[in-house]
Amino acid sequence: MSATIRFGLDRLLADAQLRRPLAGRRIGLLAHPASVTRDLTHALDALAALPDLRLSAAFGPQHGLRGDKQDNMVESPDFVDPLHRIPVFSLYGEVRRPTAAMMDSFDVLLVDLQDLGCRIYTFITTLRYILEEAARHGKSVWVLDRPNPAGRPVEGTLLRPGWESFVGAGALPMRHGLTMGELAQWFIATLQLDVDCQVIRMEGWQADAAPGYGWPLGERSWVNPSPNAPNLSMARAYAGTVMLEGTTLSEGRGTTRPLELFGAPDIDARALIAEMRSLAPHWLHGCVLRECWFEPTFHKHAGKLCSGVQIHVEDPAHYAHHAFRPWRLQALAFKALRRLQPDYALWRDFAYEYEHDRLAIDLINGSPLLREWVDDPAATAPDLDALATPDESAWHETRAPFLLYP
Repeated sequence: MSATIRFGLDRLLADAQLRRPLAGRRIGLLAHPASVTRDLTHALDALAALPDLRLSAAFGPQHGLRGDKQDNMVESPDFVDPLHRIPVFSLYGEVRRPTAAMMDSFDVLLVDLQDLGCRIYTFITTLRYILEEAARHGKSVWVLDRPNPAGRPVEGTLLRPGWESFVGAGALPMRHGLTMGELAQWFIATLQLDVDCQVIRMEGWQADAAPGYGWPLGERSWVNPSPNAPNLSMARAYAGTVMLEGTTLSEGRGTTRPLELFGAPDIDARALIAEMRSLAPHWLHGCVLRECWFEPTFHKHAGKLCSGVQIHVEDPAHYAHHAFRPWRLQALAFKALRRLQPDYALWRDFAYEYEHDRLAIDLINGSPLLREWVDDPAATAPDLDALATPDESAWHETRAPFLLYP
């Protein structure tokens, strides 16, 4: 990884020429806790300190501008920033889309959000809604680009028509391999939006460079973009482990390694790992699975000892970036559990991201295909590959024109 990587925010702050088109215009900022400079100053404070910029409003996505909200469907209120005395509007409170009054608070919106490279992560849906409303209201959007910490690999079935939701912004695979700036360009083309959008590109981002493979490991501090995104290991595993949100298995919320491990009091993790290895050993390449025990302090199975599996992807001797396939790995865990305990109450039936009439696991996957594969006793690993591989190949072609980095 280049020692001179600069994110979009740092470039904008350093280059008055780059900022010149913003002079005299009211500036809004969409940000969260990971929206920080190289020296960890928050974007709001760094931009407010510039004499040539006029900040008029800020926006927070899910979990809030300050990232204080722990879980899904825990809403953030609007407030006035106590330091900068500007309104901070919540895009995860009474509304998901900015209202006309919110859009009226700025001329140019700077979007500075650290993504995790997974379709379900709601910041990309918020980006879509912002672009659509900017087109409607004649506003400009500048995306200050940041790395995709999961890198360029692609995995999963494409979201099917009619399955769009707040965790499904469009016909993306689970692991899309794009940055926020690249996603913005894809949304504009796909939705045929007439909107003034500029991407302030990163300098020196090398998506395939070891050891970070997308994240500039050893160069930039990791700041949680959401409360349960504590490190790079989680970001790598997330395109698989996020599916646990649609199940009765704990995804490790209430532990110090959320979304890197999974389990429950009534499963046998050792037997599960053995069954996974017998069913599709090639889906387990690139990582190490370790049997473990954990007791969540909150959320599913709180206060109960869980038999679990941790997915280890941090050791360079064992982690293979292009071989690791978290979506297939997690699907395989569900399949193995079905084989071992056919009547296990796996799918969690509850309101998920304001959807009440469709199962969370289907919303997460953008179709019922994965759940049906898990639940069909006759379905094999090649059957899931037959569903996903054509979608993955198609996405590689679809995304090619939108790649901004060599």
